[in-house]
Order: sequence, then C-alpha cells, then structure tokens
Amino acid sequence: MPDPLAEPGPALAWWALGYTPRVARLQDAVVLEVQASLRLFGGAPALLRRLMGEAGALGVQRIGVAPTALAALALARSLPSGERRLRRCHAARLSATLDALPLQALPEVARHAELLQRLGCQTLGQVRALPRGGLARRFGAELSNALDRAHGQRPEVFDWQVLPEQFEQHLACPSLVEHAAGLMWGAHRLLQALAVWLAARHSGVTGVRLAWQHDPRRGCAPGAELVVHTAQPTREVAHLERLLAEHLARVTLAAPVQALSLQALGVQRWGPDSASLLPQDLAGGEPLPICLERLSARLGPGRVLAGRLQADHRPQHMQHWQPAIEVPPTPASVRPATATAWQPPWLLPEPEPLRLVGERPQYRGPLTLLAGPERLEAGWWDGHGSADPDLTLRDYFIARSAQAGLLWVFRVRPLNAQRGSPTRWFLHGVFG
Repeated sequence: MPDPLAEPGPALAWWALGYTPRVARLQDAVVLEVQASLRLFGGAPALLRRLMGEAGALGVQRIGVAPTALAALALARSLPSGERRLRRCHAARLSATLDALPLQALPEVARHAELLQRLGCQTLGQVRALPRGGLARRFGAELSNALDRAHGQRPEVFDWQVLPEQFEQHLACPSLVEHAAGLMWGAHRLLQALAVWLAARHSGVTGVRLAWQHDPRRGCAPGAELVVHTAQPTREVAHLERLLAEHLARVTLAAPVQALSLQALGVQRWGPDSASLLPQDLAGGEPLPICLERLSARLGPGRVLAGRLQADHRPQHMQHWQPAIEVPPTPASVRPATATAWQPPWLLPEPEPLRLVGERPQYRGPLTLLAGPERLEAGWWDGHGSADPDLTLRDYFIARSAQAGLLWVFRVRPLNAQRGSPTRWFLHGVFG
C-alpha cells in the first residue's frame, strides 16, 4: 500500500493490473488478489519479490500480505512509517495476528479508538471480545462487519478496477508556476502515469498533448497547450520528456499556471522487440528516429529534413524533402517508383544546360554517348499543357566525359521544342 497520508493515484492500480485482473481501491490503498496469478509468475515468493522491486518507484512504502484484503491492509497500516517494509501472515495465524494489532490498524475501528480505549480496549482482539449486540448498538454494524471481513468470516465485495480506453490525466500544481521550464515537474509525474498505462495496455503512442491552465485572476487566455509527435510508436517516456523539455524551453507563459493535463495521442499496439541474433539487429546507441526527433525539437523542424519516396516516374519528382518528424511511413499499398539501372545515384538540383558544338553536346569537352535513348514521357496527368516545366518529354543518354567521367544527360524531345529551334541538351546526373 502507498503512504497512508496520500491518496493513491490511478497509476498504482494500472500498474497492479499488469499482474492480476482483480485490483481494487480500498480506502487509502490498492489491493491485489493474486491467487490465480501465482503459477504465471513462478509462485508467491517470486511474485512478491517482483512486486516489491517495482512498487517503490510508484510511492509504495508498506506492503501487507494476508488471506483477506482488510487483513492485508491492517498489517500494512501497523508497520511504522519510514523505510518501506513488508508484513505478512498465513491463514493458520490470521486470527492471532489480527487480534494482536492496535486499534489504528483498521480504519473502521480507529474512528472509535478514543471511546474504545476508555472501555479498556487496546487491540483488535479485545474489541472483538466485546459482546456483539452491545458493540453494534453503540458503534454501528460497520465495525463488527469490518472485523468479520478481516477474519474471513464475511465475504469481501470490491469494485474491480478497469483500464480507461483513453489516457488523459490532470494534475493540480502545488504552487503557481511562473516559467515554462517549471512545468516539467508536473509533466514528469503525468508521464510516469502514462508509462504505467501503456505497459498495462501493451501499447505505444505517437504523440502527447500537454495542456496547462493559467491563473484566472490574471485576466488572460484560460490556457494553452503543447503537442509533441514522434515518427513511430514509442513507450520511452524518457524520450517524450526530453522532447517536451526542448519545446518548453522556447515557450513563454502568458500567466502563472495552476494545473496541468496530459493526453496520449495515436495509441497503437506495441510490437515485441526483435529476437534476432544478427549483429546489425543488436547495435547499441540511440535509435535514429529518437535522435532525429530530439534534434528537430532543439534546432527546429525546418532544419532536420528527410527524403520521402514518391510514386512518380519523373526523376525530379521521385522524392522530396520535408521535416524528418513529419515523414509518415509509406503505406504497403503505395509503391514508390524505383530507379532503373540507367539512373545515376546523384541528381543535380536543377538540370544544367549544355553547350553544343554542331550537334554534339559539350561538358568540359565533347561528350561521347554510350547508351540510349531512354525515353520518358510523364506528367501529363497533372492537367497542364506541354509547356509546363513539370511535363517530362525527354530522351536520356549515358555519356562519357574525358574530364568528368560518366554523366546522365538528356535532350528535350522535339514535341516539347519550339519549331525551328536547335535541339537542347541538359546534364541531369552523375555516376559514381
């Protein structure tokens, strides 16, 4: 159970759902019924070690293990505050262990502790020894019923927790936040809850929306928001935290902030990591998409570009450059046009006109045509006339230059040339 002075947040219950579907909020704790999960996790000792190893990061300070939920709660509450500790008992020792606990161990009994102490009761066992009729008339039936449920003499009924379909959590700031960098304290807590939710749902996200509410007394806009996207689904909240920090470093708050909220965007099922033994699949270091997103957040999306293939036979339109964080994966149904063996690896940004000597194109001397022509006629589907610069009516050749090596050149097709004008040649690419 968490610190009894603090109400447990939903993240603790979401985390517990990763071990058993039977999780409930009980007073100031979260209880788990793990009997059906013991075999899956290798038995009770192994499961308990795993729970204790992970619970500390979620604020859990005391853990009680018992045959009933109220008994486990009483054992945890009876531990002294401070360092996280564990207390447990088996079914054979349940009644004796509970009877020795102080009145404060059960909240239903602790409410009447002052009056019960006047009657000479110091432990739960002394309260249970009182006449039941008089106990019910003076303190109500709830006290006796709680004792019976803790001892397993009455059934326990719970409202089992269910994961929400969408993640959206709100957080009130303990004090007004004056600067955008100060929002990272609350964003960190919300991202930790997101990590638990994603793990329980076996999902990843492609973005988050961080929104904040301004102090209404300042007479400005009620709030603002920041949206961060990733190139592929991720569960690395540390990466999302770095992206938010980079973006918030450039934000100026219109007024102090009093509350935050975080929403998950683009939730998708999370695929398992590759189990390949090939060396290239086991390379260490930061994944390329995460590196590109971090650089884009720091330098600006317009300064980190990535090429995207397009389904177009015109060489100048086979790809275009756009911000790396905005490049979506190519759908399986769309196949970009592939370069043929004729096309060189390097294209000029714009075709360069070539000088002619007679009918022979020149580039640092005369060119020798080795192969061709490869005729391209494309772009008519754009709906423009033949004079449109995107309309490709060209004969491509592989040419050799004594000074520059193998080149990719083309001549404008006669259909695209003005009547009576000389043939025009252009350099478009370089081989190797």
